[in-house]
Amino acid sequence: MAATKTVYQSARSLNSVPRNGVLTLIGYGISVSVDKGHLIVNDGIGAERFHYRLPRIGHRLKRLVVVGSDGLLTLAALKWLRDQDVTLSFLERDGKVLSVVGPAGSSDAKLRRAQAVAINNGVGLEICRSLIDAKIKGQEIVLREHLNCEATAEAIARSRQKLGSAQNFDAVRNIEANSAALYFREWRDLPVSWPKIDLQRIPDRWRFVGSRQSPLSGGPRLAVTPVHAILNYVFALLEAETRLAIASLGLDVGLGLGLHTDTADRPSLVFDVLEPVRPEVEKWLLSSIASEPLRRVDFFETATGNVRLMAPLCTKLSETVPLWGKLVAPWAEYVAQVLANSAKTGRTSAIVLPTKLTQRRRVEAKGTIWIASAKPPKADHVCRGCGKIIEDRSTNCAECDVHISTERLNRVAIIGRVAARSPEARNKHAGSLSRHVAERAAWDPTSQPVWLTDRLFSEKIQPLLAGISPSAIAAQVRVSRWYAGRIREGYRPHPRHWRALAILAGVDEPSR
Repeated sequence: MAATKTVYQSARSLNSVPRNGVLTLIGYGISVSVDKGHLIVNDGIGAERFHYRLPRIGHRLKRLVVVGSDGLLTLAALKWLRDQDVTLSFLERDGKVLSVVGPAGSSDAKLRRAQAVAINNGVGLEICRSLIDAKIKGQEIVLREHLNCEATAEAIARSRQKLGSAQNFDAVRNIEANSAALYFREWRDLPVSWPKIDLQRIPDRWRFVGSRQSPLSGGPRLAVTPVHAILNYVFALLEAETRLAIASLGLDVGLGLGLHTDTADRPSLVFDVLEPVRPEVEKWLLSSIASEPLRRVDFFETATGNVRLMAPLCTKLSETVPLWGKLVAPWAEYVAQVLANSAKTGRTSAIVLPTKLTQRRRVEAKGTIWIASAKPPKADHVCRGCGKIIEDRSTNCAECDVHISTERLNRVAIIGRVAARSPEARNKHAGSLSRHVAERAAWDPTSQPVWLTDRLFSEKIQPLLAGISPSAIAAQVRVSRWYAGRIREGYRPHPRHWRALAILAGVDEPSR
């Protein structure tokens, strides 16, 4: 007996990254190294292995996202990434940021000192009011435009009006927490669409968005529904981008402004700054799940019920990284500039920070109005039947379309048979039959034109009727569309209809 063939595990070689510049590495045995000036990247799981060899010129790489912790990264690779201004982010699939490495900005002692005292001199409170005001305003827009919850939007709008009179951080936190509770309450019972084939494979709780508070952690972590698992992962991407933006401006990511309490290993300033962008993430996610169904193959459930994301979905979600970087950039610059303004004293001049993240001053110098906007990436179009990725023009793939059409025809046929047996339908049919019997009995064959013979109808009129719609034939001779369809297909009707059909076909009395 011949030996069983082993699984083919040769990696597919790729020499370029996606156009968005984001390369996501997932799997076991990930390796990032340098060989002859090229960045060598290997990743994948099992037989699905990928090999990248990226040159220093023309690689298009902007973000390297590593999901997981199994693999190696050489010092030469770190230097290659730094020289090319490529950001490196280490993430977990549960939405935890392990590390972010990117270009560091110059550290200004005056700016750091202003950041340190902002929590006590009122500047931090002013910034936090602005950040939470923008966040709650974004939640109002989501409630009105995507959830159709006008009453809840009005309730959190009233809460937002109280921010101006909030005199301490506890008051701001309470307003934010109450608004978030009202906001996510409207998410809980939102239905989530799945391909038909997946409905028998998923837990019942996956059919709805569910509560933002996980029963496993008491908070957003360890999500037990797919939507919140996606939300946690995308928030991790946003956190990584916010870390980079803050560090590039010379601020301390761990020194918060008072909105988030100081905790060991917590980047408090990052969570402060990203608050206004959270509704943008949520709006994007709601639009995605409303337009396309989720797929069972993109998720797996641990023994405790925690929902994790599979590699293809992580890769697709990582494509949104440039979007969140653009949206958080103006808020990072706003916080840095307010802190810089507060550092001015009688003997020192104000610090004017460059807008290197947004390039706002350069745009405005050209006479153009700068607007913070970014276009989200397009989601894959999924078959509603089997979950296969298909063309945008179709609702289902070819195989599912045939099956669905057959089922629809069967249902319509059953409805038609039931309707045909109803008393109303039987009375209508009997009346129509009596009318046709009476018309046949009253018709005088001598009234038929002499030229309209059986042969003329068969040779000239009948072929022309094949190009006329059944509706037109039915209206002309006062018969049903079904009977008109048979006439169109070649059935010869009663001679009393020949004259009307000749007129419809455009056949007149032949010249003598």
